[in-house]
Amino acid sequence: MTQVEKNVVYGMYSGLALLMDVYRPERSKGHGIVYINGSGWHAPFAYDAGQLKETPLGMSYIDAMQDGGYTVFAINHRQAPRFRYPAAVEDAQRAVRFLRHHAERFGISPDRIGACGGSSGGHLVSLLGTLAGDGEPSDMDPVNRESARVQCVVARAAPVDLVKNLNSAVSDFMGMFPRGEADGDYSLEHETYREASPVCHVSSQTAPFLLLAGTNDTVVPPEQPTMMTEALKAAGVPVELLWIEGAGHGPHFPGATNPPDYLGAMVIWFDRHLRGA
Repeated sequence: MTQVEKNVVYGMYSGLALLMDVYRPERSKGHGIVYINGSGWHAPFAYDAGQLKETPLGMSYIDAMQDGGYTVFAINHRQAPRFRYPAAVEDAQRAVRFLRHHAERFGISPDRIGACGGSSGGHLVSLLGTLAGDGEPSDMDPVNRESARVQCVVARAAPVDLVKNLNSAVSDFMGMFPRGEADGDYSLEHETYREASPVCHVSSQTAPFLLLAGTNDTVVPPEQPTMMTEALKAAGVPVELLWIEGAGHGPHFPGATNPPDYLGAMVIWFDRHLRGA
């Protein structure tokens, strides 16, 4: 029987607890995967607002990874409009550092950690796979000395170039608008958007990526996964782009016609590139 450990505190920010739920499989393969639901990086101000880690539409992904023998860590992170960039990125990195530091407690390998997420969660896990994520050796908190880089990524409908995917959710998350190219590529606003865009950090050290994308997605248009695929290929990084024909934006690809087994493809990708099986 699978087991769930709720509300594990993976960090504290100014008295605010950062929480994760731990889904342990019946037969563990010894590897952990950070999972981040999509939310447009936003949450309501209400005290009774639902927790990101418990978004029902994301459970099919968690179930598939758990059934595949992976320990899944579904996280909350700080969200706009109260917390803007880079808060969510820092929290995602903190979660990876926490798992790496406490790998023995969770029965996972500290050297091979994966990440999976959709939409805004896909953006965050894409940064986990592309940023160096070096720890701070002199930090008083031993967790923060750990690396935040993951070794395998599955990203659904992930915005990877925030300037080219600019909308109200993106600008509110960033807390600024990018200045136009006529103002120069070196404006603070433009450089901050580049800093927050996974495609700008792709290198030969980037983790293998499986990208899931709907051909009719109007929130994160097809050019986004296409440009990420091209950047990864140019860097020599293993990548696969699985198109869901006719699908729009959402965890279950609304409007899809004869969709492939994208959940099965996700597990196979982790088996191949996380476990090396």
